[in-house]
Amino acid sequence: MTMPFYVAPEQMMKDRAEYAQKGIARGRSLVATVFDGGILLVAENPSRSLHKISEIYDRIAFAGVGKYNEFDQLRVAGIRHADTKGFAYSREDVDARSLANLYAQFLGQIFTHEMKPLEIEILVAELGADGRPDQLYHVAYEGTITDEDRFAVLGGDAETIAERFAASSVDGWSLDEALRASLQALAGPDRDLEPGELEVAVLTDTNGRRAFRRLDHEELAVRLTEPVVEPKTRTRASRSAAAAAAAAAADPPEDDPAD
Repeated sequence: MTMPFYVAPEQMMKDRAEYAQKGIARGRSLVATVFDGGILLVAENPSRSLHKISEIYDRIAFAGVGKYNEFDQLRVAGIRHADTKGFAYSREDVDARSLANLYAQFLGQIFTHEMKPLEIEILVAELGADGRPDQLYHVAYEGTITDEDRFAVLGGDAETIAERFAASSVDGWSLDEALRASLQALAGPDRDLEPGELEVAVLTDTNGRRAFRRLDHEELAVRLTEPVVEPKTRTRASRSAAAAAAAAAADPPEDDPAD
């Protein structure tokens, strides 16, 4: 009787992790960051039809790196889940945290029980509303969720790109400033990236209920060469202060009783 070949569980998990990391590192990188008017997502992607960045729901975006066919299946599943939940309950009940948890459970199950792990990393971004902060959830190939603070870098040489981006990152910067910093971090000191090699999208309140908008190559060329005058919109902090002031005005304190 032939005995099955034994591999220690620790070694099996290590081999799967190395396999997934090598596949992800071979891909092109992606940067997401919070700016004064919302969330910016920039990916190195010369394709015009195979998108790394997509809309999931009203204020939620999805981004993936690694094997396209693997993360695109998760994008489609996320859209179906969000549509079903929004229809069954309400649109406000659909949030990035629950989607990130769903993705993490699926990726963790595949990594633990299947022979081949998925060679992908994904990001779920949500534009804050009603005084809530913007959310960036980075989900790794083995199902680990990281709640990123100001920016996230996925794929390729992520550590080096994150260091370059962190060196120029500023709180409350404009869209053009964030876009230029993202481009410089992705390109590095030894090469230049043209607008045709990028895929860029934003989540902003200026787009109405559906906050997602793509920036085409013509708009990118203009923004990267000369500043674009943005419409005067209130910052996230000023919107929160205005909401608090409106609530106070709607429910004024009672006057003290007369003596």
